[in-house]
Amino acid sequence: MATTLTRRALVCALAAAGVACGADARVTKIEITTKESPTYGGASFGSVGQFEKLIGKVTGELDPSDRHNAVIQDIELAQRNGNGKVEYVATFTLVKPVDLSKGNGELFYNVNNRGNRNFPYNLNGDPGDGFVQNLGYTLLWSGWQAGIPPAANNGNETITVPTAKSADGSSIVGPVIYRVSNIPAGTNTISLDAIPPGGFTAFPYAVASLDTTQAALETHDQESETAVTGNVVKIASSDWAFADCRTVPFPGTPDPRRICLRNGFDPTLLYQFTFNAKDPLVMSVGLAAMRDLVSFLRYESADPAGNANPVAGLAHALAEGTSQSGNTLKAFVHFGFNEDEKGRIVFEGINDYIAARQTPINYRFSLPGGAATLYELGSDPVLWWEDYTDVVRGRTSAGMLDRCRVSNTCPKIVESLGATEFWDLRFSPGIAGTDGKSDIALPANVRRYYMPGTSHGGGAGGFNQTPGAAGGAGGTCKYAANPNPEIDTQRALFVALNQWVLFGTEPPPSRYPRVTDGTLVAATAANFAYPYLAGFTLTGEFINTALDYDWGPGFRYNDMSGVIGKVPPVVKQKIATLAPKINADGNEVVGVPSVLHQLPLGTYLGWNVVTSGFNTGRICAFTGGFIPFAKTKADRLANNDPRPSIEERYGSFTAYYYQLADVVNTAVAQRFLLPGDAVRLFRQGLNDMVNNGLLPKDALAHSLGFADEEQ
Repeated sequence: MATTLTRRALVCALAAAGVACGADARVTKIEITTKESPTYGGASFGSVGQFEKLIGKVTGELDPSDRHNAVIQDIELAQRNGNGKVEYVATFTLVKPVDLSKGNGELFYNVNNRGNRNFPYNLNGDPGDGFVQNLGYTLLWSGWQAGIPPAANNGNETITVPTAKSADGSSIVGPVIYRVSNIPAGTNTISLDAIPPGGFTAFPYAVASLDTTQAALETHDQESETAVTGNVVKIASSDWAFADCRTVPFPGTPDPRRICLRNGFDPTLLYQFTFNAKDPLVMSVGLAAMRDLVSFLRYESADPAGNANPVAGLAHALAEGTSQSGNTLKAFVHFGFNEDEKGRIVFEGINDYIAARQTPINYRFSLPGGAATLYELGSDPVLWWEDYTDVVRGRTSAGMLDRCRVSNTCPKIVESLGATEFWDLRFSPGIAGTDGKSDIALPANVRRYYMPGTSHGGGAGGFNQTPGAAGGAGGTCKYAANPNPEIDTQRALFVALNQWVLFGTEPPPSRYPRVTDGTLVAATAANFAYPYLAGFTLTGEFINTALDYDWGPGFRYNDMSGVIGKVPPVVKQKIATLAPKINADGNEVVGVPSVLHQLPLGTYLGWNVVTSGFNTGRICAFTGGFIPFAKTKADRLANNDPRPSIEERYGSFTAYYYQLADVVNTAVAQRFLLPGDAVRLFRQGLNDMVNNGLLPKDALAHSLGFADEEQ
């Protein structure tokens, strides 16, 4: 520590003498490779005007001995550059006002999802209705997840990080598990470089040996969310190979990036491979790269080579991460990366959206692209913002803010989520701990908002009863897609977060399900009865239950770091996993409901059921369902539906008009809906109810002009 302080004092002394003050771990070069000015086809946005797009690369280096980087798994074993530092190169995309002085002075960083850029808060894509552009934000995306190949035409963001090597330079080897299912019939070869059917991430590591006698393969014909429940068949090492059999008969052409089966893959089975991999990527370097790039753009005028900061002078930075990238923001804060190398705060506000876990990025041979399936990491570390003692798993007291509290660099946090995060992504331990018996208090810098009855990321909205079919990586789903939206609430929450950061204006009080008020309950058939769903009964294995794994003695559980020694891991116990309470309609009763949810046209489920393939009968990955109400009482009675019909609920267009007006005005007053979005939703609701034949036309409908519009 004394050496670090002395070095820092020297750096600051040099700065006082007029020499550039830079930290050991820093951006060493920023390069703009492509400039599109103006972008968005030349469109102009309010008083901000036109935008331009800058595409480039950022090179940085990290000092493994610096305390800011010591948390990175295997950084002390990472390959070094000529300066003795650990180097990375990441891509970035920057979209800024052409005239930066017309912007709002804020950087909005969107954490990409598996390399793919999200365009948050805009309706209908980028730039959509120009929501964030009209507000004047400078937008930034950059690579953080290593092992993702670059897409054509700047289609994604990537990063190159070093591998870890033994002290003598030899490869580090360790056990890994790789599971695939729903492989199409007739397939005899799969690629480790491709995302498999039924999966979410490719496998970025090299196989240590092509000798299958040093590996194992077994098939499963049935699993629940928590265990292998069916037959397990061991496949002889002579019946599969690390090889390509697409053009050469088995055993094919040896290939460390492909797997071939003598008899081909069966789409009804899951295939579980365990083998040794080599040369682990130092994956969490990506979090440091995110930190350093944002810090550079906020605080520096040029890189050491004299290349100018293209957005110098921005005063504030916010970040948003959706799903996997929201989990990444949690890990970013948890590991202390919101403090830059000079002790400054990186992001002043973050929105971790539909993010139920932490991204598993900081262990040896990590796979950050996983998605909460059996034997995948993500729910293993601390999942709560405030300190909590995890007695069930035998852990010490800890929380995700511990490190940033020490450095006084914790951001203001808006956490927003929907129903699928409880059913399919194990969110409830973050609220009620691992025993599920009481609520963990939220710190003063955190607000949590729950959007009831929504699918992962929300539905398309619209006041109709024909939202279309649903499906996902797990297979085709039984029920129609859930249309219940989240975007309108998300836009209002983003404005609230921004006002909190800029002006200290407190956001609305948190609204989410809790054990203490009876709105967060066990996912049992008694609590979740759906009498109108013929042939479906909720079982205890349906919800994706959090598990307590034994990954071996080299694993550090509260941080989800270290070295895995057991694959597959031993399942020690199930963790209490709860879900939001429902009413007689099957709709959830707590949170920040959308306008559609408050005036429902059916039951909006946070889950769905797989109808085909290996996962038949299980929860359909990240997909909510929709069960429409009957239009009339006669229809309801004919189908033995206990839920009141639309006719019985709303009666007439006039009655619905006043109910809709009250719902919209209340949401605006509570700051959960922006006035402009309220106007749009109000007119859309009235229009759709008439044009979809859900309510009869009456005098008010005719006078407002809705009755004559085309469907």
